[in-house]
Amino acid sequence: MDCIHLTGIRGYGYTGFLPEEQALGQWFEVDVKLWLDLSQPAKTDNIEDTIDYRRVIGLVQKLLKTSKFALVERLAGAIADGILEDSDGISQVQVILSKTAAPIPDFSGKISIELTRSKLQ
Repeated sequence: MDCIHLTGIRGYGYTGFLPEEQALGQWFEVDVKLWLDLSQPAKTDNIEDTIDYRRVIGLVQKLLKTSKFALVERLAGAIADGILEDSDGISQVQVILSKTAAPIPDFSGKISIELTRSKLQ
């Protein structure tokens, strides 16, 4: 199976367990891997034979901006489910969702959730 990687999709959102995270918001970054058959567009060089990356990126950005969940695990799941529901040709998706500046004292790293979902056959 072939794979398309979309990396560094950023958005400001309001998902988080702490009240200030849901009120003030924070930056998130998302990487996605999309598994699909790319044999046809590799032969035809025709955009209609593949997926529209702009549509997937827009869907991720919209979910980042409009979702209000307590857990980033829920947001990552919503992104994966949304991509699978929106795109016929994608059989599997991997989402890596990162909080780039989690509000944890003395912690300057980032927190990432990685999940993989497949379309039910």
